Amino acid sequence: MMTLPQSRPRPLDQPKPRTGSAVVACGWGRVLFAHTFPDPQSLAEEMRREVQGQRDVALYLQDPHVVLSQAPHEFFLDPSHTYRLLLADYQPAGQEPAGFQVRPLQGPQEAQSAHLIYARRRMVPPPAEFLFDTCHDQVLRHFVAVVPGDGSVIGVVTCVDHHQAFDDPENGCSLWGLAVDPQASFPGIGEALVRAVAAYAKAAGRAQLDLSVLHDNFHAIALYEKLGFRRVPVFALKTKSPINESLFIGPPSEEEAKLNPYATIIVREARRRGIGVEVLDAEGGFFCLTLGGRSIHCRESLSELTSAVAMSRCDDKAVTRRILAKHGLSVPDQAVSDGGDGDRAFLARHGRIVVKPARGEQGRGITVDVRDAETLSKAIESARRQCEVVLLEQFCEGQDLRIIVIGGEVVAAAIRSPAHVSGDGSHSIRDLIEAQSRRRAAATGGESRIPLDAETERCVRAAGYGLEDVLPAGEVLPVRKTANLHTGGTIHDVTPDLHPHLADVAVRAAAYLGMPLVGFDFLVPAVDGPDHVIIEANERPGLANHEPQPTAERFIDLLFPGTRGGF
Repeated sequence: MMTLPQSRPRPLDQPKPRTGSAVVACGWGRVLFAHTFPDPQSLAEEMRREVQGQRDVALYLQDPHVVLSQAPHEFFLDPSHTYRLLLADYQPAGQEPAGFQVRPLQGPQEAQSAHLIYARRRMVPPPAEFLFDTCHDQVLRHFVAVVPGDGSVIGVVTCVDHHQAFDDPENGCSLWGLAVDPQASFPGIGEALVRAVAAYAKAAGRAQLDLSVLHDNFHAIALYEKLGFRRVPVFALKTKSPINESLFIGPPSEEEAKLNPYATIIVREARRRGIGVEVLDAEGGFFCLTLGGRSIHCRESLSELTSAVAMSRCDDKAVTRRILAKHGLSVPDQAVSDGGDGDRAFLARHGRIVVKPARGEQGRGITVDVRDAETLSKAIESARRQCEVVLLEQFCEGQDLRIIVIGGEVVAAAIRSPAHVSGDGSHSIRDLIEAQSRRRAAATGGESRIPLDAETERCVRAAGYGLEDVLPAGEVLPVRKTANLHTGGTIHDVTPDLHPHLADVAVRAAAYLGMPLVGFDFLVPAVDGPDHVIIEANERPGLANHEPQPTAERFIDLLFPGTRGGF
């Protein structure tokens, strides 16, 4: 057995591997090659050296039951399958992916982007510094999927070369950390990343490529089996740490499993702190949190701390605007639809307007960028199906910025983009929308879908296409005007770039409305500039949309301040 070379960079505070056994630091934790350890006791001892906040994996256990017996209260058998690809039989894809390319990671900016993708996928994110420092490593090789036009990273994966790590007699390697940006619009990103690792390993002369995948990750398993991977009887061991808790405490209750992602993220954070959870109505997202003698009822991020009066200020968009305007904040011109000459006069005055119901959520009934009388009439009819009172609003150019304020502090800021599809030169726009809608639904627990309705058809026609037309390869087509996530929109964290004036305005607006937690929709020319208008306030914003920012943590801090920082 050979020792892992000690010259390889390691994350800060990463334990130095012990002599005589193979351990590879991967940034998110370490891979312990269990079959290189002399005995179960030494493997158990090394597993106990896991760094807090990371996730170690002991793989290739010959006698997992014996290692577990060393400390059954500390370790658990990972509920993952191991799959193997025999590289001699592997055949590469016949064509390159459309719209993006896969290559080795380059530069600190790509490392930072990869780090953020891991965080958004709720995986343990390797530090960006680690990814960059190891991008030319002999043992680790990181690959990224990149959009050539703007250089954005939309996927990442790592290959661990066992031959380089410990002179593996089986001449193998393994694939780790496959993650695709949940908001990427291109099809086949995950497949292209896996193929890149397989091609790299085969070119290096390796015999096989292994990977570990959770037993219920059916989409990933289907992809691996399609590419020729076959399941092998290899087991993995992990430590019973807070990061791994969901893997060893068993599945959630039947009612808790029905909660949507916006309620689930809060419930998980509450349970992590030892707060009791009672699901009252899973379909509606209602639950009760209890600690000691205190109970607080919530509906997702709306809690009893929000008064009925404050909620009513946000519920009616006209009231929201009047209150903010009264305090001197910048808001667009607005009028109540009269169904006649007044509507046409408002449109003539502004040229481009937004039509929306006075009450409503999730983008229902909103039509953006109305420019003619016929579209105006249809938009008013659509909005009236949601609420009898319909608002006409001045259309303002700018990026759609959501700012989350909790307890008088800005916790997260993100740019929201309308749903769009990317052409591949072979599929119709309808097919592309349906495929992108399935991907958005899978990435958001079914919360985000692109409706094939009149508004989507209007947007497609405005771009000069029909739903049955084939979109040229690489062309990006917006298919909605609103950036609402429930209609397929995407969201991109910009919290570090937020201009201080925008943050100050959001905090003051929350105070004027009396909201302990609120999500504001701004339109801004630039996130790092002061110019803006406020178009809406949301009393129940989706906190799950803003990872990696600690929105759920700050919400639980607000509800139970005594648990802050103690877990």
